[in-house]
Amino acid sequence: MQSIKSKIFNFIMRHRHLLQGKIKKETFDFNTSIEKFREQCEKGASRYAKLPQGITIKDENIDGIQSEWIIPAGADPEKLILYVHGGGYVSGSCNDHRGFVSKFARDSGYVNLVYEYRLAPEHPFPAALDDSIKIYKSLFERGFKAKDILIAGESAGGGLALAILLAIREQTLPLPAAAVAISPWTDLTCSSASYSTKNKRSVAPLNSWIVFSKYYVGDNPADLPLISPLFGDLRGLPPIFINSGTDDELFEDGEKFYLKAKEAGVDVTFRSGSGMVHCYPLLAPMFREATEAMEEICDFIRAKLG
Repeated sequence: MQSIKSKIFNFIMRHRHLLQGKIKKETFDFNTSIEKFREQCEKGASRYAKLPQGITIKDENIDGIQSEWIIPAGADPEKLILYVHGGGYVSGSCNDHRGFVSKFARDSGYVNLVYEYRLAPEHPFPAALDDSIKIYKSLFERGFKAKDILIAGESAGGGLALAILLAIREQTLPLPAAAVAISPWTDLTCSSASYSTKNKRSVAPLNSWIVFSKYYVGDNPADLPLISPLFGDLRGLPPIFINSGTDDELFEDGEKFYLKAKEAGVDVTFRSGSGMVHCYPLLAPMFREATEAMEEICDFIRAKLG
């Protein structure tokens, strides 16, 4: 049974427009300011900016890409989570993800590397993917081994994490030990029923995924596997853990990817959060369901990285 605390929190998240004095939920179109959206994301992240104890932050520019090492006390320096931030491919930074990823690093016990891939609409596909592969290759130059790397991400970052796996395999690079995708965006054609049936219960502005998709896809086909990994050949991918909330437009993106990966013989796990919103595990420890989901994700990570 869903906890009362989660029901209250999810209700506030879904209806935060009322707290802002707006009767209707915000709707995105191609006149919506992406710059303003980025500012709102940065401002919203400031509420979760307090770092947990025992976390060290080290900034670094890696091959022209601003990056941040998030290091929990006592972490094995030879093992790493490459964390791919979300933000609809149009927003996201080390700064606005520092609070979430620091808790993720603390709870999992592993060093996390977050990096700022180029954003759309200024830099459509394949900029984000190219930057991600550049970072991944740089890890081998630093002495990391593929078996000691796990790729994780949320939302668009979760979808990009899965696309990175396809690109790694395509370029015949060594695959990482595993991947974690939280509420992943795997289908930028936005063709699943969730995009219309979950609108009223989702925390995302109406039509935002349609706008974000157009900006990132650019002049490319939206069903290109390296854009929408749901349409890729998933055979031979490493173990994958997917978590998606049922009250989210992206729920079916995660579920469909899981079913296709399972059919392809991938060691894949799918957890659906009943009544949960977008990326709810990152809200741990605010309510029981988020805490339990994050604990299961961290158990998976420890099992795969050792």
